[in-house]
Amino acid sequence: MPALDDVLVADFTRVLAGPYATMLLADLGAQVIKVERPGAGDDTRAWGPPYAPNGQATYFQAVNRNKASVTLDLDDSADLELARELCDRADVVIHNFRVGAMERRGLGYDDLRHTHPGLVYCAISGFGGGAGADLPGYDLLVQAVGGLMDITGEPGAPTKVGVAIVDVVTGLHAAIGVLAALHARAATGQGQQIEVTLLGSLLSSLVNQASAYVGAGVVPAALGNAHPSIAPYQPLPTADRPVVVAVGNDGQFRRMCAALGHPQWADDERFRTNPARVAHREVLTAELTQVLATRDAAHWQRVLTAVGVPCGPINTVEGAFRLADEVGLPGAVEFEPPAELRTTANPIAMSGTPVAYRRPSPDLGADDAAVRAWLAAAPGADA
Repeated sequence: MPALDDVLVADFTRVLAGPYATMLLADLGAQVIKVERPGAGDDTRAWGPPYAPNGQATYFQAVNRNKASVTLDLDDSADLELARELCDRADVVIHNFRVGAMERRGLGYDDLRHTHPGLVYCAISGFGGGAGADLPGYDLLVQAVGGLMDITGEPGAPTKVGVAIVDVVTGLHAAIGVLAALHARAATGQGQQIEVTLLGSLLSSLVNQASAYVGAGVVPAALGNAHPSIAPYQPLPTADRPVVVAVGNDGQFRRMCAALGHPQWADDERFRTNPARVAHREVLTAELTQVLATRDAAHWQRVLTAVGVPCGPINTVEGAFRLADEVGLPGAVEFEPPAELRTTANPIAMSGTPVAYRRPSPDLGADDAAVRAWLAAAPGADA
């Protein structure tokens, strides 16, 4: 039996952070009913190209498998009543509407908890319900104002991460919060409200960079592909293409020096310890580049990997999936049927209650008839 087989999620989210969270819960077995706007649905249904063979935008498919789709107009009194009924029957309600939007419709936590004390209610916003309540919660905006772009890319050229990483991290935090609240409810019978913000999730995910400021008053700066606290830990050129060399300790550095034919570097006072290597990063980089330029990337990957020094090429996304296959990780799965629809695998491997891929991302309103009939029936009927 799936881990969350007995959990019903009313999913009022769209775009990425919320749908990613609810897809994770669905993969773990939860029954997720995705509530969408009639006629349009989730914004990401129109975010293409590219499109999958069935015509769906691949962006939408990335975060909406294992869900049912029902269309409800929350500005229509009859549909709003069905939405309220769904919330009353759900174990979990998740939304990422603007602050106050659910409350204005009578679907806020305080509106629901009095008749449903066991409800776990998760609200995702950009900047919380205080002074930032009216600010739009878009990943790119939060990467900018949240400091991530300032420490990404080459100095003087702030750069966004190549995926909406703030949304993804926020979705993970939301899913963890829901699981923790469900665990607490199992002991107390009481639900609770969870609030997760894009800005708060980003600041938490800045980890060592945030700690440098909070703990030591150091404002981090962009270093391109170098690391502020470790060296060498960056791409380096070879005879044909760059390789990443990630030396995490002095033992690895000593083995790397020997493998490169320069064991004396390990005893050089400029390079003997990691703090010394960071202080003399430019000199060290120049020395390494001169040696690595004599052979191709494949050669150095073999040589350095053989002595336990992390080293590898900069793959394309295609190359990354090929690597997952080579090392035995499930990079993608196929639905049967239809076999042509593929999705990235959930990375959580569980021995007793494994994740399952029960259905592909739904067409808009694919489950309207079934869900509406269930909501109109007496409570207790199977969805």
